[in-house]
Amino acid sequence: MENEIFKALADPSRRTLLDLLHASDGQTLNELCAPLQMSRFGVMKHLNILEEAGLITTRKVGREKLHYLNAVPIRQIYDRWVSKYAEPWAMELISLKNELERGIPMDNKPRHVNRIAIKATPEQVWQAITDPAQTSKFWFHCSIRSDWEIGSPLELWDQQGEKKAEGVILVCDPPHQLAMSWKFLAFPDAAGEAPSRMTWEIAAHGELPGVTLVTVVHDEFEEAAHTAKILENGLPIVLSGMKTFLETGSTLSGN
Repeated sequence: MENEIFKALADPSRRTLLDLLHASDGQTLNELCAPLQMSRFGVMKHLNILEEAGLITTRKVGREKLHYLNAVPIRQIYDRWVSKYAEPWAMELISLKNELERGIPMDNKPRHVNRIAIKATPEQVWQAITDPAQTSKFWFHCSIRSDWEIGSPLELWDQQGEKKAEGVILVCDPPHQLAMSWKFLAFPDAAGEAPSRMTWEIAAHGELPGVTLVTVVHDEFEEAAHTAKILENGLPIVLSGMKTFLETGSTLSGN
């Protein structure tokens, strides 16, 4: 897979497409064709190569097919080839994007859709998300605490006893779906914002036995721009850390 990723990134037109998606997420084929001096067929060919390498994903909204940056492979390459040579504080913060089939109007589509494949069962993933002892292994040394009943409070605490974030459980359907409101307390710019929403969707991979797909959608952040930016940068690291923890029992350096 690494060879496919490096091959896909080697072409400047494909790097331009990734830059376009990074700048504006969830674009149609027509929107991506406009900045490139290339035929529609040529752009489709490049998009197919990027999708086969896992660097972009798609979802349908009505009749439109939207393309999203999926930086999971880049994150994993970074963890393997770059982070061990760099100081932890210099780690690049990136976001992943992915296909999510749901009937959301075009003018209200989520901007942050994150997914990762983990060699674990849905039950193991659910346990990792809801067990404070396990969340502390990959959520920036913080524990998520709740009784996981709909309407119950949720809190994120660090190891120094400071509450970093809070919310309310909106949906709890183990081990398939967990939705919560989310409000940061420890970041001054985000502390005064309205709560946004974070939804975890967990499903066994349709083609790979023993592999679970974890999708995290952050939306309803029209009045929480700083929260959106923090989670856009942080959730990929959380997901990558959870994958490492569940598959190897170890943690990412600096997480």
